[in-house]
Amino acid sequence: MLRKSKSLILKYFLNLINGAFLVLGLLLMGFAAWLLLDRNNFFTALNESNHLIVYISGILIGTGSAIVLLFLLGYLGIQYEIRWLLVLYAVLLMWAFGVQVVLSALIFTKKEEVHQVWHDEIDLVISQYGSKDVPEDILKWTILNALQKTLQCCGQHNYTDWITNENKENSEQVPCSCTNSTLRKWFCDEPLNATYLEGCENKINTWYQANALSLIGINFGLLVSEVLQISLTVSFFRHIKNRIFAE
Repeated sequence: MLRKSKSLILKYFLNLINGAFLVLGLLLMGFAAWLLLDRNNFFTALNESNHLIVYISGILIGTGSAIVLLFLLGYLGIQYEIRWLLVLYAVLLMWAFGVQVVLSALIFTKKEEVHQVWHDEIDLVISQYGSKDVPEDILKWTILNALQKTLQCCGQHNYTDWITNENKENSEQVPCSCTNSTLRKWFCDEPLNATYLEGCENKINTWYQANALSLIGINFGLLVSEVLQISLTVSFFRHIKNRIFAE
């Protein structure tokens, strides 16, 4: 009787956490579908040819599908007490945990390096923006336009960053995305009171600081749930093994 009760309790908690993985996988796949189908979101605006969106959506769908597959393996192993499936499930969970830890460590240790690369790249994009000599960079300019228009910012530090650009018809011009203008061209002549004065770097840093705690919390929650699920899976495997030997 005690063995049966323990088995039911372990199954309950294993299925509960496993169900959370299913929800996460379905959310990722749903978000990917939204990116592909919705033409009125910021991400679609980043790339008019939509290749970038297809690539990102493919990664999200692949990740979501892997999580759903992990759920199915776990469900079958838990529900029907198939030991080799439980072992495979635990191994895949440990692999996912390891990958998540490595990626988190890389993001943390390379943060300043990535920031510097981003800083230099934006300066280069601003200096070449609108040039007829580098038409292959139109995608980068489109992304910068979408960023400035969406965040209502201009340049990296402020609107004066565009003074370094030599592709304007006159020195007073700024990108149309830096203004309230709806014109679809690279540069516009707009008064200062119709121009976004704040730089995009400040806007991005403000957004990051506001959301960093939530991102850390989600990541920590996933790591804890993975450790808990691995521990419960190992305990359930041992419980099944001991019960078989006892019989």
